[in-house]
Amino acid sequence: MSTLALLGGDPVIDGELPPYPSMGEAEERAVVEVVRSGCLSGFFGSPGPEYLGGPKVREFEAAWAARWGIKHAVTVNSNTSGLIAAMGAIGIGPGDEVIVPPWTMSATAMAPLLWGGIPVFADIEDETFCLDVAAVRAAITDRTKAVMVVNLFGHPARLAELRTLCDEHGLKLIEDNAQAPLGAEHGRPTGTIGDIGIFSLNFHKHIHTGEGGICVTDDDDLAKRLQMLRNHGENMTEEWGLADITNMVGMNLRMTELSAAIGLCQLSAIDDHVEQRERLAETLSDGTRDLAGWTVPAVREGCRHNYYEWVVRYDADTVGISRELFSKALAAEGFPHFTAYLAPLYRLPLFQQRKAIGPDGFPFTLTERTYPDGLCPVTERLHEQEAILFEPCAFDVNEATAEKLITAVRKVHAGRDQLNALKE
Repeated sequence: MSTLALLGGDPVIDGELPPYPSMGEAEERAVVEVVRSGCLSGFFGSPGPEYLGGPKVREFEAAWAARWGIKHAVTVNSNTSGLIAAMGAIGIGPGDEVIVPPWTMSATAMAPLLWGGIPVFADIEDETFCLDVAAVRAAITDRTKAVMVVNLFGHPARLAELRTLCDEHGLKLIEDNAQAPLGAEHGRPTGTIGDIGIFSLNFHKHIHTGEGGICVTDDDDLAKRLQMLRNHGENMTEEWGLADITNMVGMNLRMTELSAAIGLCQLSAIDDHVEQRERLAETLSDGTRDLAGWTVPAVREGCRHNYYEWVVRYDADTVGISRELFSKALAAEGFPHFTAYLAPLYRLPLFQQRKAIGPDGFPFTLTERTYPDGLCPVTERLHEQEAILFEPCAFDVNEATAEKLITAVRKVHAGRDQLNALKE
């Protein structure tokens, strides 16, 4: 048995993996064309045809809507902005409760707070890492207004079930689809099953424009409200004859012509970008799924997983060494990864101190809810004990390097007796 790199042996992978090459000549030409046009942003925050943006923004929105077979696509300058706009568009107000998962980017839970809404955390499934439908059902109260579901790491949540549950209770379903651009559940694309779906075009995603996001919806009224919230909506309520001006205090969440031009190029190549990440993740799963105490990502029947992250559940008792020691040895072999993801969001000081907006703690002044440890035990277990994550979106990995990644995992797993000796 070869000596582990942590103990002085040669690492399986020598040096850092190269970054994924997401930009090319097409994007370069598109940017030059926009710069030469002199129109870097076509928006005006006042009535007129430019209220909906410049030519590239409108072209990008039309292409995105066509690709997903949905009526409206509304570009924004980030997925976070899209989440905020979605909460505003559905009418979230002070004291309204929004059910959210605790294991996700903080923006998911921050978006309701900015309208005075109260995030209510429901636990997740330990196989797909997405919202547990039973936990969501148990969290519904007479103050619940919406469910914010995240298709985490690229795997669809139980969207059809959540859609049915929301319809039963008269709730809005919002999909944070930042990590699953081509995900699907039984043939239905993720991002299109909720009342509003939000896609990310951040630098770290499958395709990107540096920063950017897109909201999609089939609801004409919600589309109009998203457009108004994106661009100083208070200036348009009279022009557009809006009877209900709730939350129409607009912002500047607009996408530039440069970003839209890049987005058009990225959209045309989205299948290749996503499929490369899927192939890499599936190769890693196939090469390591037989290892005891090492559970590769599950893919629910009828679902497409885009693998924003490749997430393994690690069982220290079965393997015989702690996750931290296994991780240290794996890193020494040149396998880039991290343990856990983000801590459960309710552990943020904002929730622990119940203070968000203003010195008095609004909107927590409107609720008796507290956020103790133990609130979402599955999430806490995954975070503290089990999760090991690799980012397929981050690296340019060919077949030979993928085999080295597999070899690194298998080497450390086979060398656990060496690591136990180190502990002694």
